Amino acid sequence: MLAEIITIGDEILIGQIVDTNSAWMARKLNSEGIRVKQISSVSDDRQHILNALAEAKERADIIFITGGLGPTKDDITKQTLAEYFNVKLVLNNDALNNVLSIFKRYNRPLLEVNRKQAEVPENCEIILNNNGTAPGMWFNADGKIYVSMPGVPFEMMYMMEEAVIPKLKQVLKLPVIIHKTILTVGEGESFLAEKIADIENDLPDNIKLAYLPKMGQVRLRLSAYGNGETSLNDDLEAFAARIVDRVGTNVVAQEDTPLEKVILNHMADKGLTLSAAESCTGGYISHLITQHAGSSQVFLGGAVTYSNDLKENILGVKNETLYQFGAVSQETATEMVEGALRQFGSDYAVAITGIAGPGGGTEDKPAGTVWIAVANTNKTVTKKFTFSNKRAQNIERSAIAAFFMLITLLKETEM
Repeated sequence: MLAEIITIGDEILIGQIVDTNSAWMARKLNSEGIRVKQISSVSDDRQHILNALAEAKERADIIFITGGLGPTKDDITKQTLAEYFNVKLVLNNDALNNVLSIFKRYNRPLLEVNRKQAEVPENCEIILNNNGTAPGMWFNADGKIYVSMPGVPFEMMYMMEEAVIPKLKQVLKLPVIIHKTILTVGEGESFLAEKIADIENDLPDNIKLAYLPKMGQVRLRLSAYGNGETSLNDDLEAFAARIVDRVGTNVVAQEDTPLEKVILNHMADKGLTLSAAESCTGGYISHLITQHAGSSQVFLGGAVTYSNDLKENILGVKNETLYQFGAVSQETATEMVEGALRQFGSDYAVAITGIAGPGGGTEDKPAGTVWIAVANTNKTVTKKFTFSNKRAQNIERSAIAAFFMLITLLKETEM
């Protein structure tokens, strides 16, 4: 069962807003056994929308449309759909009552433009919008299903979960799709592909392997398609086990979870605490950790010691260390991480010091030179990295490298 998603709106095409709707819908549909064939974004232009609908019909069984259902003149999706199906717009009483109840709830007068939102193409079945005034619309035409929904993300999401997905499951016989994600760190996509080439060649036609690279890490996603969930899952787990065994220490999780969340979950289960001492990353490590609910169970806090004075005064880095070896050195990183353990009283600590770039480097220490240290009370591990001169990438790469070093130390400690 193939689907296409069409998002409508000039604001998407000029970059004023990011199209988060398509990504969310694609994940949701895929989990229900509906594969997204294509995602298109089109302008608020009648002919552009008509062309997109006609083309989507040739590629997909279900066409999902978001956007262009508001009360203003630039919202032309509804009128264009009526033209596409060669039908009239008619007032739908259920949709009108929904609009009336919303305006009554907020004690606002109902304007004519809002009343017109209850007008829909006469061949559609409306989907009530419990979070806004624009109804969704369901069309069956020429063996295809068209679903038009508001572009406001939370309105679309509720409509999909509460009405559209249940209706699709009711009217269609959907196959089973199962995904298994293996998170790897520290090995490039091409090296991984070479390492597991024979396993990938053994995959049957109904199991696909996708490589999803991201700065410093690669997610390996196995997807199985079929009708029997139990047998599919058994096959998927068997191939996943072969890949995990082959990739070895570069595997950090067998779930689609951010790397820092893997560490948080692991440390929370063990009752361990963590602190951070950051220089060139400017608090990015702490940000990644604290964006997750429940991080306070593990993360005690840390310090952004950008200047040498703060490295000395907060972390206890020796003045002679900074003078002799410099702020970007193995010796300084070691004293930073051990100072964090001591000052913050955590079980584990991570420290980063480097030259984020693009300037500030020297011949001996070019931009992108980073020293990372991780430690517990029994062991300190340091490592030098030489990244590029791109500042944002260096900060992100430093964080990923630090997390990989930390989870490696955690695993070693348990052996």
